Amino acid sequence: MNRGTWTSWPSREALRREPSTRPRAALRSFVWGAVLIGLLWKTFADGPFAPWQIAVGLVGAAVCGVMARAFFRTTLDHRLWASLRLLLALMAAAYGAEEAGAGALAVLLWCGCAVTALERLPLCAAVPPTMVALVAYAAVKSDGWLTTVVTTGGLCLGGYVLRLDAEARGSAQRLLAQERAARAAEAGAAALAERSRIAREIHDVLAHSLSAQMVHLEAARLLIEREPPGGFRDQVLERVVAARSMAQDGLAETRQALSALRGEMTPVEEFLRQLVAGEPAEVLVTGERRPLAAEASQAVRRVAQEALTNARKHAPGAGLRIRLEYLPDAVVLEVRDSGGSRAAGGLAVSGSGYGLLGMRERAELLGGTLEAGPDEEGFVVNLRVPT
Repeated sequence: MNRGTWTSWPSREALRREPSTRPRAALRSFVWGAVLIGLLWKTFADGPFAPWQIAVGLVGAAVCGVMARAFFRTTLDHRLWASLRLLLALMAAAYGAEEAGAGALAVLLWCGCAVTALERLPLCAAVPPTMVALVAYAAVKSDGWLTTVVTTGGLCLGGYVLRLDAEARGSAQRLLAQERAARAAEAGAAALAERSRIAREIHDVLAHSLSAQMVHLEAARLLIEREPPGGFRDQVLERVVAARSMAQDGLAETRQALSALRGEMTPVEEFLRQLVAGEPAEVLVTGERRPLAAEASQAVRRVAQEALTNARKHAPGAGLRIRLEYLPDAVVLEVRDSGGSRAAGGLAVSGSGYGLLGMRERAELLGGTLEAGPDEEGFVVNLRVPT
């Protein structure tokens, strides 16, 4: 053994109890409970104890159980002095049980302290209390010296074997966690590569097509403006200008979608401020700001766009207030306008072809909620998406 073997703690994975199913945990609790009840029954039923002594003994056993549980927690946190104090308190309780005539409880406590000290403490700190516990155990045993030596040696070997087994189990858990993290990173890299491929395809086909449409529509607008004024000419010009605006908006939306696929999206709060630039709107951001997952970020952006589109259509010129709140496990977006109260049914479909009904479905797919309706001031849209 090197010096680190004597001074190092067992890993937290080794000290932590393995997660088990509910039936297995119930079976383990039942077995331990039956063993303890049988031991207590044998101790107090066969001995000359008065009722008050039995009551005191049961309370003491419960206190020892609480201290043992605290010892497991302090060793899990690698708190050496607190663990040693609890271990010494348990050995002192064993001495008190021996003096009171509860020899079986005393032996159980001494042996348990010796084994768990070797299993859960650094070896340099575990050896002294282990020796004290085993010497006390050997002193009260009436068996021959050979039996006592074999028993104490077996307890030492058992505690050290439990330590090695826990370390092996902890190493296996760490390797399993590393393998899962590597697989998750590999899957993430593959997903990012596929999203980049899709983004390139969209850019090469849709974005180029929309850019070409804008060029042709701009050329058509310039040609129409050269024609003599007239009703027909003005109608055609209006339609061409509207089509060019729609193509421009579609190109901007496509670029945002491409940025989302590539993971290059601007922060949500910056996007909201750009969305209402030049309008009578207030943007308020509260909570601890942090990057959002692509799905949650996209949902917030789309709902904000849809709510603003509906506000411009149904309450032009109304004041807008946007509140983005970062919660520990969710993000909340509230878009409120100061227009008159309106029926929520009129907002089911907007000019973009994807209304608040679709936004509500998007939120529900992410495990969130979307509520929209009139209030005292105007109309409010409230989105909550888990993060």
